[in-house]
Amino acid sequence: MGICNSCESTSVPTAKLILQDGRLQEFSYPIKASYLLQKDPSIFICNSDEMEFGDMISAINTEEELQLGQLYFAMPLKRLRSRLRAEEMAALAVKASSALKRTNSNKAFVFPQGKNCDRVTRNVVDGGGSGRREKKTAKLSVIPE
Repeated sequence: MGICNSCESTSVPTAKLILQDGRLQEFSYPIKASYLLQKDPSIFICNSDEMEFGDMISAINTEEELQLGQLYFAMPLKRLRSRLRAEEMAALAVKASSALKRTNSNKAFVFPQGKNCDRVTRNVVDGGGSGRREKKTAKLSVIPE
């Protein structure tokens, strides 16, 4: 399972692209990635279903058409083939959720819950100022909108 799914009640499926600045572009017709990349050569486009934290971030083929009903992210080229950290995945989910919310439709953003995404663990400095590191675990699920 990828980074997320969007559940919506619209009758017209669209390909959704979350831009770096958080804006949402929707396409109700097939559009090639190469067309979008001509407008901004400093980005690449990735399919949200193919993103899992800990894995390398990969671009869709430039000649591939964005699929209706699918969510994509425009990412800066410097992130291509780098590992996706849990914090970055969460930030992308928040960005997508906010963009989808601004469309004023009834949607929910679903986080993955597969073997690799069931729990997100990260180290944080405890609040006591002792400098010790405490392991925190957060269970990700659904953010209703």
